[in-house]
Amino acid sequence: MHTEQIYKQDTKAPLVSFIVTAYNLPTDMLRECIDSILNLSLSSDDRQIILVDDGSDVCPLNDLTDCRDSLIYVRQRNAGLSAARNTGLQVATGTFVQFVDGDDSLIRSPYEHCLDIARYENPDIVLFSISEDGNSEAEPNFRKAVTGSQYMRDNNLRASACGYIFRRSILGSLRFTPRLLHEDEEFTPLLMLRAERVIETSSTGYYYRHRTESITHTSDKHQQEKRLCDIEKIILHLRNVADTVPDCDKPALNRRVAQLTMDYLYDTAKITRSRKQLDDAIQQLSEAGLFPLPDKKYTHKYRLFSQMIRIPMLRSLLIMSIPR
Repeated sequence: MHTEQIYKQDTKAPLVSFIVTAYNLPTDMLRECIDSILNLSLSSDDRQIILVDDGSDVCPLNDLTDCRDSLIYVRQRNAGLSAARNTGLQVATGTFVQFVDGDDSLIRSPYEHCLDIARYENPDIVLFSISEDGNSEAEPNFRKAVTGSQYMRDNNLRASACGYIFRRSILGSLRFTPRLLHEDEEFTPLLMLRAERVIETSSTGYYYRHRTESITHTSDKHQQEKRLCDIEKIILHLRNVADTVPDCDKPALNRRVAQLTMDYLYDTAKITRSRKQLDDAIQQLSEAGLFPLPDKKYTHKYRLFSQMIRIPMLRSLLIMSIPR
């Protein structure tokens, strides 16, 4: 892949490498994102901001002249979010890594709490909450460290790769799958299995900006079909991985597979509004040994949905009951 890089070399490894990905973003959004990182209580030696431009029509660096000396700028041909994040990981030298989408931003005070956990609690992963309105009201506290496997056995995982700081050394060869939608659903559980110390905090450290033109909110039929197809691929991949991991990790990954399968069926009903397409999806999952859903008490929604979807005569009612 062709890339262009503009950066200065640091002699000391920074505490955190912030990998910011951008493609044709309004300058004010991207500036707000970068400013939210620059405003943290990190010295220039403790932070590394890697801006990966995924082939924007206009180079955003031209409008960021006042902060370009604080950035490592990498421009590549348009290849999608997964490839842009992978490019950032090639450049990153920080002890920890934080992904930030260029149209989002960090919320300073609660994110500082997350940084303190990274500094003083020796975590592999620090999980925090994401806000969709930019507000953060929770009193900061955190749970004791557990393994990533134990966390996934006991909790419904929030897969967004922007919702945690992780120690770069646990990454190994793990990378995002290029051109895959919902790539976080594949990446995050596999990363969690590599973590010995996962700490979850109540802090809401990240502002996620809803954009109607984003891929996840599009009404384009082809994109919707690709979303469903890619989720199915991720489910099958994680199920295959579950067959190869140590016995102590199987319940964790099997729970994630079951919950993703539930989400896939729910999304199929919501997006297609078609009883036939829902039945076809169930048939494919049955042939792969993924349906009926395991009879587990993971969450109230999971218990209710898994029981309802088993009964063919209730599936049309399920489709009608899901809000548009």
